[in-house]
Amino acid sequence: MNTTNQAIKKYIKENGYKKFTLKAVLFDMDGVLYDSMPNHAQSWAKIMRLHGFDMTKEEAYMHEGRTGDDTIDIISKREDKNVCADERKRIYQEKTEAFSLCPVVSPMKGSAELLHKVAENGLFAMLVTGSGQPSLLDRLNNDFPGIFIREKMITAFDVTKGKPDPEPYLTALKKGRLTPDEAIVVENAPLGVEAARAAGLFVIAVNTGPLPDSVLIDAGANILFPSVEALYNKWDNIFESLNTTSLS
Repeated sequence: MNTTNQAIKKYIKENGYKKFTLKAVLFDMDGVLYDSMPNHAQSWAKIMRLHGFDMTKEEAYMHEGRTGDDTIDIISKREDKNVCADERKRIYQEKTEAFSLCPVVSPMKGSAELLHKVAENGLFAMLVTGSGQPSLLDRLNNDFPGIFIREKMITAFDVTKGKPDPEPYLTALKKGRLTPDEAIVVENAPLGVEAARAAGLFVIAVNTGPLPDSVLIDAGANILFPSVEALYNKWDNIFESLNTTSLS
């Protein structure tokens, strides 16, 4: 039995299912669909330093998936500084503006091909992102036409608690009228992996950033690939395993 089959069998056994009845794939955006995290990290570090906070580009990757409000709140509390809601809003707006001035990001290599494969398999794709970055959200239909439906997207504007809280993925399950055995998740951030696992979902991690593989495994990733393209290249085998692996 290959490692993917083992991971699937372990998941369905632990969660009390006999097999998957796959209907949907839930995709994170930054670092999965777009190679946008370097710009996010640079923007966060720059704006937070301007406001007197100690935040490095490397730390931004560890906060990936949180809402902007949560990120600012956590760092301000860590540094024992009182930041009111209005100030958090201003800081995030400045971060958004800094991001918009960065070089235009490209879709992640293999992302469009993977989304088309998912559609060809009769599955629907849902976006589950902690981002509220208008410049990227507005591009989705141009870069991935006919894939995402706005009513079934979960963004920072749709939740009160961001990743690693399970609310984004629980909201996606509710909007998609799905149970956890009917969907899988593609994530690149440890907080996103934690959120999806807390929602009871099977998680495929793609390590597209600077963090070691162990961070994603420790967060609970069921299987791990070094890139979105690598996942696309193995998708046919994964899809078959998801449809055929059972406890019977």
